[in-house]
Amino acid sequence: MAVPLVRADRLYGGVPYAYASVAPPGSLVFTAGACPLDENGLIVGGADVRLQARQAVANLAEALAAAGAGLGDVLKTTVYVASGDRGDLVAAWEVVRAVFGDHDAPSTLLGVAVLGYPGQLVEIEAVAAAVSPGSPP
Repeated sequence: MAVPLVRADRLYGGVPYAYASVAPPGSLVFTAGACPLDENGLIVGGADVRLQARQAVANLAEALAAAGAGLGDVLKTTVYVASGDRGDLVAAWEVVRAVFGDHDAPSTLLGVAVLGYPGQLVEIEAVAAAVSPGSPP
């Protein structure tokens, strides 16, 4: 199933994402924020925003698969970066964008003061269309 991404002709066309997406009839998947944690609950990547973003996206993909969806089924993401430095936000976004490739679903990228785990710099949540609720795609 391909999630329809909506391009809004009357809005600025130079953005690196679709302005909206439409869920086909069926179930939606709402993920918790995917954190850069390993299987032992430890932060991966230390103070490296890019490494943390890679782990967070990998964890997001695992959560989606468990819910019967994949990255290509994502309707929208929200990417949180615990930094006031725009360069850190861009670094995290570049990782997320590269993983999603041509599936440039709508996304919100924002800097926040702090995230839930000590040393955590990145968190990513998503809304996706389920291929088959509760089973892998």
